[in-house]
Amino acid sequence: MTTVRILDVTDEAGFGRIPPCADPGFDHRTCDFWEDDRRGSKAARLAWLEPVAPPPTEPARAANPFAPAGGSSFNPFDPRAGGQSAAKPVNPFGDDDDDEPLDNPFAPSRERGPGVAADAPRKLQLLARGLAVFGSYAKVLEAEGSPAAYCQFGPLSAYPRAQRVRELYPKLPAAPLPAVITCIATTPAARGQGLARQLVLAVLEDLTGRGFSAVEAYPEPEVRPDATSAANPAFWASCGFDLAVDDPRFPVVRREL
Repeated sequence: MTTVRILDVTDEAGFGRIPPCADPGFDHRTCDFWEDDRRGSKAARLAWLEPVAPPPTEPARAANPFAPAGGSSFNPFDPRAGGQSAAKPVNPFGDDDDDEPLDNPFAPSRERGPGVAADAPRKLQLLARGLAVFGSYAKVLEAEGSPAAYCQFGPLSAYPRAQRVRELYPKLPAAPLPAVITCIATTPAARGQGLARQLVLAVLEDLTGRGFSAVEAYPEPEVRPDATSAANPAFWASCGFDLAVDDPRFPVVRREL
């Protein structure tokens, strides 16, 4: 029996376990096709795998030739300008002596989740957008210690291209909004073993635990396996999905959780 391990992509170590695409012209590690509905691409872009340079520091501002000598400035709206000693303007609607933020008993308390370094590869930063609130956006399946399958998913709001596909079909349920699976792919050597299905089922179990009640995917019919990471409708049917929209170009499959 094949030893399988499924891990979440939440850091550079997990990102480094993403398997290569079967077609070398594509790369899961540099794909922003679903995140950018206008200029997104699935193309392999080696530059994206390099650390991102930090933004340049803002140059020092030139001195203001109209400022009063000595560097001080007069603000007629500052109560201190008239000789008042108040540290801040008076609040006419109540006592605001307490500088501490007011405690809101109805605001949920949430510990900040993990993040990635500011110079992490661009795709890893895209996958890490929801770590603090949603959790991981991708999983890798390893078979016998080697990366064999990759799956990308998340809330609908994370993938503008999926939102545009849904706009084509007003009959799709508007509430509750589904989670989406945008990518599922296996390496050529791992095909035919049911690993992609096993990974999708693990993602569905995860999404159920996160409170979603439905999941959608957007397959590409009549496309060779190496040219798509969205699979075909028959694959999704094997994972328990129903054909929600039967369209020859942009079908939609959906599974209630």
